[in-house]
Amino acid sequence: MKFEIITLFPEMFKSPFEESIISRAKKDKLIEIQTHQLRDSAVDKHKTVDDTPCGGGPGMVLKVDVMDRAISKVKDNIPKNKTTRTILLTPKGEKFTQKKAIELSKYDNLILVCGHYEGFDQRIHEQLVDENISIGDYVLTGGEIPAMVLVDAITRMIPGTIKKESVESESHMPGNDNDLDYPVYTRPIEYSDWKVPEELLSGDHKKIDEWRKNYSR
Repeated sequence: MKFEIITLFPEMFKSPFEESIISRAKKDKLIEIQTHQLRDSAVDKHKTVDDTPCGGGPGMVLKVDVMDRAISKVKDNIPKNKTTRTILLTPKGEKFTQKKAIELSKYDNLILVCGHYEGFDQRIHEQLVDENISIGDYVLTGGEIPAMVLVDAITRMIPGTIKKESVESESHMPGNDNDLDYPVYTRPIEYSDWKVPEELLSGDHKKIDEWRKNYSR
């Protein structure tokens, strides 16, 4: 899979994508990540990407013409036989879930569009992207961190990134009886009067399974 990220701040993505599972997936050629500077699609000498809202109001709004050129430029370099989904990261979007991560992991290319300032011209929402996604009901400075969240969650669902049995047992996976994992412990068995539950030390797999089911959160 290839992630194409349109952003005003491409430098933000360097460090997070050079660590842990994302880094390994890149080295194993399971994923590719490319950032695109939105200002490169502006045509005036000042590289203007935003303007004041029609009708007045605070803040600046990302322009539809600049975004159209940016998205079109990315799409023009994607082979026609590749499946592609264009996603706008916005508080107005559908809430991101594990189910959505699995769904998006099936595409060959994902174009992630990061917002900033007051928001996007509404025509970007309606005409230039396939869907709008939000990672939660709170305010962030821009769409860069949400884009990182999507890349991380979706990459984990790509076969070969992590062990299949690890993926299937993870929290929020469809088909699991509980949303979150049971508590886990390791050695030392007793530390500062804090002890590992006896059921986990019993060697009785049925008893252990029952304990884990009861204590899943």
